[in-house]
Amino acid sequence: MPISISNLASVDPRAEIDDDVQIGPFCVVGPHVRIGRGTRLENNVTLMGHVTLGEFNHLYPGTVIGGEPQDISYNGSPTQVIVGDYNRIRECVTINRGTEKEDGMTCVGSHNFLMACCHVAHDCHVGNHCIITNNTLLGGHVHLHDRATLSGAVAVHHYASIGSYAFVAGCSAVRHDVPPYMLSEGFPSRPRCVNVVALKRNNFAPEVINALVEAHRLLYRAKVGLDHAREILRGNDMLVPDVNHLLTFIQYQREGRHGRGRESRRAA
Repeated sequence: MPISISNLASVDPRAEIDDDVQIGPFCVVGPHVRIGRGTRLENNVTLMGHVTLGEFNHLYPGTVIGGEPQDISYNGSPTQVIVGDYNRIRECVTINRGTEKEDGMTCVGSHNFLMACCHVAHDCHVGNHCIITNNTLLGGHVHLHDRATLSGAVAVHHYASIGSYAFVAGCSAVRHDVPPYMLSEGFPSRPRCVNVVALKRNNFAPEVINALVEAHRLLYRAKVGLDHAREILRGNDMLVPDVNHLLTFIQYQREGRHGRGRESRRAA
C-alpha cells in the first residue's frame, strides 16, 4: 500500500519512509528518521534525532522518540534510538536517545507494549515481549530482559537490570537488579516469590517451576548462600538450565555495586 501522510504533518524530505506507513496530523518527523513498513503514527507524534523504527509499530498521540538524553554530560553527538517491530507505544511515551557512555544507542526490541506516560531514558535496552505499564520510569542504562513486566508507577534506578519473566508490582522502587523469574515488590523492591503465573502462561514444565521455587526458598527464605544453594539444588537434581540462569544472574549482581551488576560500568 502507498504511504499516507496527513497534509497537517511536518515530515522532512530526507526521512526514509517505507511502504504502507501512515502519518497522522501534527506529527513531526526529522531528517534522520527511518520508518519501517506498516508503521502507524497517530496525531502529534514527534520523531527527532537519529531514530530507526522497524515494521508494524503503532505510536499513539503525544509520543516523543529520539529527544536528547537528560544527561548533563551529553554534548550533542549523533547518538540514536533503535526500535524493533510490532510495538505498541501509547500516549505520551518518551524514549530518549543514547549517550556516548556505552554504545551510543537506546534500544527497544519487538512485540513490546509501552503504556501511557512511560519514560525510557538514555542508553536503556528493552528486550522483546516486555510490558511497561502506565507512568513507569526507566532511569538511564537500565536493561529490561525479554518478557519482563513492570506494573504501574514503578521507578527503576539507573544501571539496574530486570531479568526475563520477572514481574515488578506497582509503585515499587527498583534500586537493585531484579532476578529472572521473580515477582518483586516494595520500597525498595525485593524478590517475594517466583512469578509462577507468567511461567505457566509461557509453558514452563512443572518440574522447572518447582526447581525455581526451591531456589527462591533457599536463597531468599533460608538464606543459605549462593554456593550452598547451588550444591543443594544439584544434589536434588534441580540444577536445570533455568535455575542455572537464575544463579548466574545473581552471581553477576553480587559482583557489581549497590545490588546492581551493571553499576560497575558507570564512569568514575
